[in-house]
Amino acid sequence: MAITEEFKQELKARTDIADVISSYVQLKRSGRNLVGLCPFHNERSPSFSVSRENGFFYCFGCGAGGDAITFIRKIENLDYVDAVKLLAQRAGMTVPEDNENDGMGNLKRRICEANRAAARFYHRKLYSPEGKHALEYLRGRGLTEKTIIHFGLGYSPKDRFELVNYLKSKGFSNNEIIQANLANQSKRGYPFDRFSDRVMFPIIELRGNVIGFGGRIMSDIKPKYLNTSDTPVFNKSRNLFALQFAKNKAKGQLILVEGYMDVIALHQAGFENTVATLGTSLTQEQAMIIKRYCDEVVICYDADEAGQKATQRAIGILRPTGINIRILTVPSGKDPDEFIKSYGDQGSARFRMLLEKSGNDTEYRLSKLRSNYNTGIPEQKVAFLTKAAALIAELDNPVEQDVYISRLSKELDVEKESLKRLVNKNNRRNYREMRKDEQFRAQARMSGLNDRMNKDKQFNLKAANAEEALIALMMNNPDIAQKVSQELPSEKFVTQFNKNIYKVLLKRLETGEEISVSDVSGEFSEEEMASITRMMLSHPKEPDPVLAAEEYTQILIEQSERLTPEQAETADYDTIMEELRKLREKKK
Repeated sequence: MAITEEFKQELKARTDIADVISSYVQLKRSGRNLVGLCPFHNERSPSFSVSRENGFFYCFGCGAGGDAITFIRKIENLDYVDAVKLLAQRAGMTVPEDNENDGMGNLKRRICEANRAAARFYHRKLYSPEGKHALEYLRGRGLTEKTIIHFGLGYSPKDRFELVNYLKSKGFSNNEIIQANLANQSKRGYPFDRFSDRVMFPIIELRGNVIGFGGRIMSDIKPKYLNTSDTPVFNKSRNLFALQFAKNKAKGQLILVEGYMDVIALHQAGFENTVATLGTSLTQEQAMIIKRYCDEVVICYDADEAGQKATQRAIGILRPTGINIRILTVPSGKDPDEFIKSYGDQGSARFRMLLEKSGNDTEYRLSKLRSNYNTGIPEQKVAFLTKAAALIAELDNPVEQDVYISRLSKELDVEKESLKRLVNKNNRRNYREMRKDEQFRAQARMSGLNDRMNKDKQFNLKAANAEEALIALMMNNPDIAQKVSQELPSEKFVTQFNKNIYKVLLKRLETGEEISVSDVSGEFSEEEMASITRMMLSHPKEPDPVLAAEEYTQILIEQSERLTPEQAETADYDTIMEELRKLREKKK
């Protein structure tokens, strides 16, 4: 779908980037900008900045950046058109339809249609003679017919071509079936069913589209669970199982478990605010989704070693979001599904008791840490308190730190001030390490060593910096951009990435279109927009933009005439001597 320039300009006028982002991030004013904790990576101190005046955001920690559309694309996992539609809906606008072919949009629609057809196919197979053992398996796990139908559970037949043939009979092409990851492609190019002889769990997103599947084997064959790989409509790191049901039952709290069966068992037992990750550990994107729908999350992972490690990791990911975290540990090493079934009719009441008694994440971590030491032995007591002080120092709230310092000092009979000094020592160390990381990232950005977008920068630092400064200058001063475009052809740009940006600006100038950050976001990916935003922040408005433009232009002309290392290796004698002559003249 081609979105007209007129529509984009109206959407831009109606969209306040600060209002958009504050729906996801708690922002506070800092000078002319707004700051908050970045939603795209874990951090304790705010490095995420929003400029309402310039219409862009940037994180100095992870490098994410762009306009309001870029933010929505990134946080909602949408393509450009869908992000525009979401913002338009928010602004009370309707995106005008056109007759142009939207290749990716059509493919996504067809994948969702193929997934829906596959879900119906699997569900019918569950109640067919060949799916009898799968249905008995689900009933044996204590699931009622109502629950099976509610979650749309199904069965993938053993025949590796049955689903493919069915979908092809419905008009889906081999490419669409493979792109949906419903089939794999053989060496000869033929598709065959990805799932075989498995109980199937449809994964449904918030708009009701079936975007993928999880399949559980009913034997000892590995892997036990097989999930849809990432597709144009599905990213396992950015979705949660059963969220479409749980969000309406959350009431400020979500329960996070590990597997599909745990989710379904808890929903059946009345805990319909339960969700699970999709075959992966909890991700930052999933943590932000959880934050969107509740103020408190209860982590209820398996009690085995792997589950406890996953709990510790999830705490580290969830805590920076500011969400309240509680930990529910199921006794006797059972998972929630096993626990509820073991108590029969009393399972739901017993689980609710565990839920009500669950402690917060700090208490859980201190308890786990303490279990590794015998605090009756002085040496081990000191070792535990040293580790505990480091853990308490991770807490952002000084009052919260003081509560746990007071509690431990009483429990272990140590002076509160001594323990407080130990915590403060860790506070100072954490601050120094944070500042060191910030300085390292700043140096890396300046040198171009870690510039993933512009691989040429570290080898052409002077030219690349001049290119970036000129691009920022043009976007900040559209009135002189036309003059620059006439005097400096794109061939004079040395690095390819910056040359591509410059070409986009030239093209828009030729057609009389705007060239601000928000105007060009449709031309670039999320990562590219982050780099462009960084350029804008690194090169603020010049006091004399005309003079600055002339200086940057001259640098680029000079740099473009220099021999590159690759050219020098193959250059003849006369070319090299001419290059040396130019360098001597420049020194004079």
